Amino acid sequence: MNYTRFSSKLLEAAVEEFARLPGIGHKTALRLVLHLLRQDKEVVNNFGTTIIQLRNEIMHCKICQNISDAEICNICSDKARDKTLICVVENVKDVISVENTNQYKGLYHVLGGIISPMDGIGPNDLSIKELEERLQEQSVKELILALSTTMEGDTTSFYLYRKFKEHHILISTIARGVSIGDELEYTDEITLGRSIANRTPFKPALS
Repeated sequence: MNYTRFSSKLLEAAVEEFARLPGIGHKTALRLVLHLLRQDKEVVNNFGTTIIQLRNEIMHCKICQNISDAEICNICSDKARDKTLICVVENVKDVISVENTNQYKGLYHVLGGIISPMDGIGPNDLSIKELEERLQEQSVKELILALSTTMEGDTTSFYLYRKFKEHHILISTIARGVSIGDELEYTDEITLGRSIANRTPFKPALS
């Protein structure tokens, strides 16, 4: 609970808004707000405008579900990418992590989560239908399952394998250079890059 006494309602309101952000407590929020107050008005106005523009104008790519400035993201529209490869990831942060390795030049598909019955997330809550449509419409040769090596991630990989194994494409998974229980966004770029490069055919451990 915040017991800080403020001399300004505007200051208090700004601190409360910053404190809504993940990992930001009231002390950090106050420090950030005071920092902004020390900046030129133009700098702060640009900061606010950028955040508003981000929320109002950002969209999801209609092909891969990645965040984008247009209907089709710059990865899907890049003619130099290998369109026969689709790397399936949990979220946008995982796309960024894989891209930072510079080891992968195919396309992506963002599920928007992973199957987690404990959290009430099932297959119908993810963009699996959209992925199936891509496999039917595009000449895809390989589906790379680059999901977190957690129980939920493995469950999701197994579900996708069972659903798409009859599509006559190679279904692979990243090599176990990523430790069991790790999430991709916390894996260093070198390890993740090697895991992508040394991917192996998916072998379901579940039955």
